[in-house]
Amino acid sequence: MTDQGEIAIVRYPDRAAAVEDGLAALLASYHLRTEAEKGEAVADVDGLPERYRAEISNPRTAFGNDDVLIALSGDTPVGCLVVTAPADGRSEIKRLWTDPAFRGRGVASGLLDAALAHASETGVDTLRLSVWKWRTGAIALYERFGFTVTESWDERDQLVCMQRAV
Repeated sequence: MTDQGEIAIVRYPDRAAAVEDGLAALLASYHLRTEAEKGEAVADVDGLPERYRAEISNPRTAFGNDDVLIALSGDTPVGCLVVTAPADGRSEIKRLWTDPAFRGRGVASGLLDAALAHASETGVDTLRLSVWKWRTGAIALYERFGFTVTESWDERDQLVCMQRAV
């Protein structure tokens, strides 16, 4: 593992292939953990639904119109966040994930700060997100950043929808 000092936030795909490999690993961890938390644990990436395998195998295509932010410790990706392309003045935050070995170091906060700045730069009026209700730490983080619970736009049970003005 690399030095766990300063964390830098970069926009993907502005970096080398090693970052793409690291992003794929972060996305795999995110999806495997989420499926396990939903009670649908799978042994490896091959057991994930196709839409998630597609993100992992080719993030450049899966998020082609979106902005992907990567937190780096040295050259090692340790966190990620996707901001969808604006539509009707709104963007959505997806796939916020921090490598468990780097939690508590401000990685998620740095990614959220960068997402808010990016949204502001691109003229987005509202950022929204959805989070599983059992991810209470993530919900508390979003609330600290000014997100509030709003009416759901997603039919999945146990999903909390949140938004905030930019």
